Amino acid sequence: MIRRPSLHLPLVLALALTSAAACSPLSARDLVGLDIIDRDTGQVLPEYGQHGQRGQDWVAGVPGHRYSVRLINTTGERVLVVLSVDGVNAVSGQTASASQGGYVLDPWETAEIAGWRKSLDDVAQFLFTDLPDSYAARTGRPDDVGVIGIAVFKERHVQPYYAPTAPPIASNRARQEASGKAAAPAASADRAMSQAEAMPQQLGTGHGEREWAPVGQTEFVRASRSPQQVSQLRYDDADHLVAIGVLPRPYPPYVQSGPRAFPNGFVADPPRGWR
Repeated sequence: MIRRPSLHLPLVLALALTSAAACSPLSARDLVGLDIIDRDTGQVLPEYGQHGQRGQDWVAGVPGHRYSVRLINTTGERVLVVLSVDGVNAVSGQTASASQGGYVLDPWETAEIAGWRKSLDDVAQFLFTDLPDSYAARTGRPDDVGVIGIAVFKERHVQPYYAPTAPPIASNRARQEASGKAAAPAASADRAMSQAEAMPQQLGTGHGEREWAPVGQTEFVRASRSPQQVSQLRYDDADHLVAIGVLPRPYPPYVQSGPRAFPNGFVADPPRGWR
């Protein structure tokens, strides 16, 4: 049974507890694994790389299907995971920044995040939907629709303090508070998109039905201002991924040699306005 992670403290407290230590070098192994689960089929969505685009991995979502983000702590210590969906913080609804709050995973913990956090008790389900109906687009932030990312922080371990035998000459100056802007991840060389990839994004993440998903709160002091890991997955529907060369042509089960009695696995929602 997957235990729910504890919800991180609000942004103000998160910034106040951020250490001024330098960012540690990135590990050869990810601290936190990232998978996308199609909740209507129960399958982990396979990842596909795009030819000539290093670090650009895609998954094919099915319009109307619910999904969850599986986070896997591969370390023996607690980590903080700031989750961004379509450029929006999945906990706070803010335009995502690595300096914001997120989920705290215990050592070796695996958790599935199934939606936008609405309270400590429930979420609004993630589901693949047409881009104009995505939560980001409906809140005026469509530019980063189609990407799911995580920023991972290690925890600062505070050493016990022993009073010196004599008072210091002068008191230590107070640490300057964090600016609120996390160091930007290294700009990807893949930023320049190919002509095929420049096709319009088709899928986004909708704000689905409410679902009970209780969490608690915990205190977490980051070991650095900058994350030790930044990972992301792109997503879109299969037709678009075929068109830009991520998926082979033809791509089963989307091959259509003629009419089919069972073209889809599930009943789709009717158009808006129908009852």
